[in-house]
Amino acid sequence: MLKNLYLFGLALSLSACVSPSSGFVSPHRLAAFNQNSVSVTIALEQDASRTIFLVATFTPLSGDHLYSKDIPRDGVYGEGRPTLLELTPQSSMRAIGTLTASVADEVSSMGVDALLVYPSGPVTLRLPVSLPAGMGWYNDQVSVTYMACNQTACKPPVIGKVVRVNIPRMGQLHP
Repeated sequence: MLKNLYLFGLALSLSACVSPSSGFVSPHRLAAFNQNSVSVTIALEQDASRTIFLVATFTPLSGDHLYSKDIPRDGVYGEGRPTLLELTPQSSMRAIGTLTASVADEVSSMGVDALLVYPSGPVTLRLPVSLPAGMGWYNDQVSVTYMACNQTACKPPVIGKVVRVNIPRMGQLHP
């Protein structure tokens, strides 16, 4: 009995370790970096209905907040920058829906009225995408924008940072 449990656990562990040559496990981490007091992780996820999402989780490292994806690119009266996950013009992926956030934004208690921020803590953005047809993996690029601030100061914004990722083609996914 104990041996069977061990073998079952080993099989589960091995099934989660899928290499680019055989497909991907959801979520599949594509890239990660830290810049301007924010840790960013980019991944692909597939939901139960088989929709593929490009996902970025932005985690401020010092209790800062991030700005809403819905504020203007230049901020509100120059204050803040939106938190964005975007496909570059050269990307082989295509957006098939709208960008959503894991937390609701709220009006900032400081600075300009109508400046929308996320509460302090991580924010995950999800963009439904289609992958190109065929088999194998290919190199692609995505873009991220964000700015972290606290009650007294802001870090320099990261604007349109291009991140290289290795993406599976549709035929590479498990049925």
